[in-house]
Amino acid sequence: MNMPTMESVSRFKAAMDSDRGALGPFMICTDPAMVEAAGRAGYDFVLLDMEHGTTTFQTLPNLIRAANVSGVCPVVRVPRGTDIWIDQALDVGAGAVMIPQIDTAEQARAAVSAAKFSPVGTRGTCRFVRSAGFGDVPGSEYFSKAQDTAVILQAEGKKAIENLDEILDVPGIDVVFVGPYDLSSSLGHVGEIDHPEVVAAIKEIIAKASAKGVKIGCFADTVEGGKKWRDLGVKFIGYGCDTYIFMQAAKADAAAGYKASAYVVFSEFVKASLA
Repeated sequence: MNMPTMESVSRFKAAMDSDRGALGPFMICTDPAMVEAAGRAGYDFVLLDMEHGTTTFQTLPNLIRAANVSGVCPVVRVPRGTDIWIDQALDVGAGAVMIPQIDTAEQARAAVSAAKFSPVGTRGTCRFVRSAGFGDVPGSEYFSKAQDTAVILQAEGKKAIENLDEILDVPGIDVVFVGPYDLSSSLGHVGEIDHPEVVAAIKEIIAKASAKGVKIGCFADTVEGGKKWRDLGVKFIGYGCDTYIFMQAAKADAAAGYKASAYVVFSEFVKASLA
């Protein structure tokens, strides 16, 4: 049976395994057209942000449908790492869940458990949810394939870095995401993401994660910044956000004296960032 999200998960994981890595924007607005445009532009994933964006569980399903239409992997950042947030995001078709504010191995184990069916975890079982085609996909097939959804944990603060070795030992983690801005703040260099101490800390995190077979993710708000992290070994790059990318493209367009369709501007700018 067709499970479009899981097909995109396979491509997403293959991108992370490649030399180029996986690139995708944070999406904080709730217009499915923006998600579809991002997918058609060639991103590997879209990061639907329920922590800092305005997406709710009423608007999330249509954003995921737009991702499915364009073949891009829908990654959902839930507001917190509680079972119900993770369960519902996966039930409506998330291909990966990003869980913020993970500081300990205990929290990491709880997050992985909430994202996986038995015998791996404790995710609630229901085959009539959207991710199972509302019952169209046989239960045995769905519960097996759904185990391949990805788990991304945000370990950004000083406490998380101190506990990194124990967090990385937790089975089932696909990516540990490090925010350079949060890390710079915890190290006493607020906003100085290129500070030698911040870069050195990220390099150390990458080395530790690579040694244990866990990929590292990082945020970049410029194409150059994304390429820098990629060259250091980062395999999952969250690039800017939809509104910022659109605004930058629109500013460039306005400065050149042209008036173009909003979605054309957005799509063309994204294509340039992927080049």
